[in-house]
Amino acid sequence: MHVTVVGSGYVGTTLAASLADLGHEVTAIDIDETVVETLNDGSAPIHEPGLDELVANHAGDRLTATTSYEAIPNSDLTFLAIQTPSNSDGSLDLDALAAATEMTGEALTNAPRGEGRDADDRHLVVVKSTVAPPALTELREALASGLGTHDVTAAADDSDGNAADRVELATNPEFLREGTAVTDFRDPDKVVFGTEAGWALDRLESLYEPLTAETDAPIVRTDPETAMMIKYANNAFLAAKISLVNDLGNVCKEFGLDAYEVMEAIGLDDRISERFLRSGVGWGGSCFPKDVSAIIAASREAGYDPALLNAAVEVNDHQPDRLLGLLDDHVDVADKRVAVLGLAFKPGTDDTRNSRAIPVIEGLLDRGAEVVGYDPVATANMRERFPDIEYAADAAEALTGATGALVVTDWDEFAALDEELETMAEPVVIDGRRAITRREGIVYEGLTW
Repeated sequence: MHVTVVGSGYVGTTLAASLADLGHEVTAIDIDETVVETLNDGSAPIHEPGLDELVANHAGDRLTATTSYEAIPNSDLTFLAIQTPSNSDGSLDLDALAAATEMTGEALTNAPRGEGRDADDRHLVVVKSTVAPPALTELREALASGLGTHDVTAAADDSDGNAADRVELATNPEFLREGTAVTDFRDPDKVVFGTEAGWALDRLESLYEPLTAETDAPIVRTDPETAMMIKYANNAFLAAKISLVNDLGNVCKEFGLDAYEVMEAIGLDDRISERFLRSGVGWGGSCFPKDVSAIIAASREAGYDPALLNAAVEVNDHQPDRLLGLLDDHVDVADKRVAVLGLAFKPGTDDTRNSRAIPVIEGLLDRGAEVVGYDPVATANMRERFPDIEYAADAAEALTGATGALVVTDWDEFAALDEELETMAEPVVIDGRRAITRREGIVYEGLTW
């Protein structure tokens, strides 16, 4: 198939490169000329394991990038993978996504007929961005506005209608984890299709057939709104599970117990499982914070205040304070060097959005500490947020002369730190991820153990 993907961020770039790897012809569309040039040069604009290889393999062949929407009419379907940032109340800012949706409609309306596609062909517009189910109404209206019609689905199965009648808006939520996004695409736990038009479902199933046939992944077929709710429920459940584990971990710490030993035991219960039972400094990134806040905001607008989700956010927000409190128990950091090990919100990515390192650094600065940060790949992104703190080239440099060290991201290399810890002025290590082994010669505190 010929696929257009609007938006070349974490989701859009992974989707475009992975679909090209399945054998489809993919055109990535982005307003950022630098991103477009990077893709056409054969490099990924983001750090994601395995993505550079995919882009390098297919750029200039099955994968091309452009700032123009002109490729959309000659494609079989268009994915919208535009970021939807959070507003101050947790709701989503849909302006960019709605604008892209409307421009997609305009591209379909203004296209010359009969060139590269059959005059009676239908076009499928697929929302890949995560939006609350009620927001799909706004996106349908934006698409209809671009098409110059009132309803994009009124005659979705009428092959004799005009261009607007032959356009369907569907949803296909993503379940990609940063750091393992390429692997997650290739071996999904499930694939969710949200559409009530038979032809649209057929097109989605044909698109993914090379993947689903090889992996035997379960396919969930439902309506667009339910598909999006599945995405939100998925992330809200995982976020709440982590917060519950962290809450229990905090209790274990107060009792002088090791939360990891407790969680290892309860993980043997198949109703619970061992996944997402690692307690620590909390969850961050672009998905969990935004999705949980968005579904809370949408729920409140509908008249329901979700107490458990509110509590999950509250527990998560408090974990960095507990990490800093443990450091306070051992040393006064005012005017002293403190190393923050790990700046990305999780290992395997350079994404610092909602990283737990942000409130940790802010807390250290409030205490008058001289902060030095280190991360294998995320330094440049964190420097945009904190341009005035020191950044080390490696963990050894960060630890040298430090009064304390806080482990915020569990990169594998931190587990191998040994002699580097001995270069600290005061070897106080507060571990928020159980990355470092307790040993003689250092003062070691685990957040929940």
